[in-house]
Amino acid sequence: MLMTLKGGLIVSCQALEDEPLHGAQFMERMALAAKAGGAAGIRANGYADIKAIKASVDLPVIGIHKIKLPGYDAFITPTKQAAQTVYDAGAEIIAIDATTQSRPEKLEELIAFIKTTLGTYVMADVSTAQEGLRAQELGCDLVGTTLSGYTQETADHMQEPDFTLLQDLVSTLHVPVVAEGRIHTPQQAKQALLLGAFCVVVGGAITRPQEITRRFIEGMKT
Repeated sequence: MLMTLKGGLIVSCQALEDEPLHGAQFMERMALAAKAGGAAGIRANGYADIKAIKASVDLPVIGIHKIKLPGYDAFITPTKQAAQTVYDAGAEIIAIDATTQSRPEKLEELIAFIKTTLGTYVMADVSTAQEGLRAQELGCDLVGTTLSGYTQETADHMQEPDFTLLQDLVSTLHVPVVAEGRIHTPQQAKQALLLGAFCVVVGGAITRPQEITRRFIEGMKT
């Protein structure tokens, strides 16, 4: 199944609660549009969205369940229960925060649960090459650059994709490396593939109209 994603575009269909397109019915439509445009897969958040998408779209889904727990920084599928929710919704791949941020459950136990008990693929969202190497050692099937710039260790208000991290991961790991994070143009997506990315995830540049509009407004300023 993973090979169907190779060289392809995965469209992240997510909307926060305060965004106009929040709701499973909108994300299901967004996923259908992505498929019609040629997407190889979908990334989605939460049981309702994933379930609705899987009912309509016959593409692999990278599923996550965002939970912000008091006292912990990791919030992308941080617990076994969250992983179970993603699995029950029908996602073929479960993505988790695999950074060194504080977390409610040990990373190795979470990965083992997904791999052994649920019997499905694990994608590690990381922010550094060291985190990617550890994720591989713990058995993750894919490693993504998703969280570069979004952890306390790497926060530096980057506006562009972290191609340096991508190159470091590609040169170090033997598992597929997924380019994700601040990829706003087709040219950047192509560059990621040329640098060795297994596939590319794009979200805001495709599925968040308010962000797209904001970039146009900023770009039109003189």
